[in-house]
Amino acid sequence: MPADELPETFHVTTDEQLRAVSNLTRHRIMAVLRFEPTTITQVAERMGLSKGSSSYHMRLLERAGLVKVVRTRKVRGVIERYYAMAARSIELPDPGEGGPDVLMRHAVADLEAAPLDGERHVRMAHLRLTDEQFAELGARLQALADEYRELSDPALPDASLVFALFHPAWREQADGSAE
Repeated sequence: MPADELPETFHVTTDEQLRAVSNLTRHRIMAVLRFEPTTITQVAERMGLSKGSSSYHMRLLERAGLVKVVRTRKVRGVIERYYAMAARSIELPDPGEGGPDVLMRHAVADLEAAPLDGERHVRMAHLRLTDEQFAELGARLQALADEYRELSDPALPDASLVFALFHPAWREQADGSAE
């Protein structure tokens, strides 16, 4: 299935789906599947996994509905399955108070695993914004990410963009509205 035929967003709603995306290996498998259908063998080779491990993780992702078989072909009497993401993006539920955000944990793990000699742009900024400015910045960041996702070419090297715009917990305490 071509990427332009995929649904825009897959909403993670069940515990099974959340467990599937919470695993770093499965997160990285989904990154491999992001741009083109791939076999279990190809995933294993790209990630340095055994075929058995690759197959196990792919089955869990498929059972959770996050990936699906989009093509098969017969190779030396064996059916080879090509897997792809079930949607262009995945939306995780709000982790709730005190709950770690799976996406951010995976982003930090990916950043830590990235080659040290590679180009990186990592920034953290503390801003003081009105509610309107906050909403506008969130919309602009999302639009920028969407714009560059449309420009993505599977033939080019992979790059990851992660952003989080939020009000820290201490904001409520400083305002005196929570204790």
